[in-house]
Amino acid sequence: MAIRTILLIFIGIILISPGTSAEIEPADGLIFGAGAHFAWVVFDELKDDLERVSGKKVELHGQNSALGMGCKAGIKVAMQNSTDKETFGFVCCPLDNKEVEKKQLLVHPIALEPILIVVNEDNPVRNLSAEQARSIFRGEITNWKDVGGNDESIVVVTRLHCKKRPGHWKTILPNVAEYREQRMNVSSAAEMEKRINAFSNAIGHIGSTWNYAEDTKLTIVTIDGVAPTSENLASGKYPFFRTLSAVTNRTPSSDVMKIIEEVQKGESMRMIAKKYELLPLN
Repeated sequence: MAIRTILLIFIGIILISPGTSAEIEPADGLIFGAGAHFAWVVFDELKDDLERVSGKKVELHGQNSALGMGCKAGIKVAMQNSTDKETFGFVCCPLDNKEVEKKQLLVHPIALEPILIVVNEDNPVRNLSAEQARSIFRGEITNWKDVGGNDESIVVVTRLHCKKRPGHWKTILPNVAEYREQRMNVSSAAEMEKRINAFSNAIGHIGSTWNYAEDTKLTIVTIDGVAPTSENLASGKYPFFRTLSAVTNRTPSSDVMKIIEEVQKGESMRMIAKKYELLPLN
């Protein structure tokens, strides 16, 4: 079992390696999916259902965007689908029409995920207006006392991935140049949690599907008194979110489509959506 797991991880690395010309032959009955962590969470929690509807073993990679995974890798894996190598990807930001056409992709929307604004639990601030939050990330507000908190400088922590794609953190500020120059940039949600745990005066952003460590000190800030729930996403009251989607090439197999449709419309997905406050798009 350990050897098989190592081999599957090795396959995953080759599948996403830039410029590779290797021909991968997954085990018979295997469907390979990879991509961004926050979409991976949904697929992983539904894995038993996905194997049931497809009748095949499903191998998923993307936890905390490890092994080089992320939206870019998800797209690359999706493009490698063929009749003898069934693959698909998953992403946590929308793709513009130019990229979709250039790479000959199909995008299968799954859900909107709230982007949570988080602070350390030692920080007394529990609510910000949308403009206050944006002003903090811009660097216009630099001390917590200006928004009802302690007289402490604000440490801004960001994860500004997929810079050329729309949506996600761009619902806070539309481009990297607008974010405060003096900030901590992290490469993963795990590092985001670690940094905010370490600094009582920190603020950051993280997806609602993130599973926190048992000893986490992160706490969620409401925006204009509005909690980051699916209901508030649907009404437009909560402003910060990202789009979770599956991606395939233009000729996905029927079994790959069964997997995606189960994630889009299956009964178990409704339970996952409720757990993480996702707003299903189907």
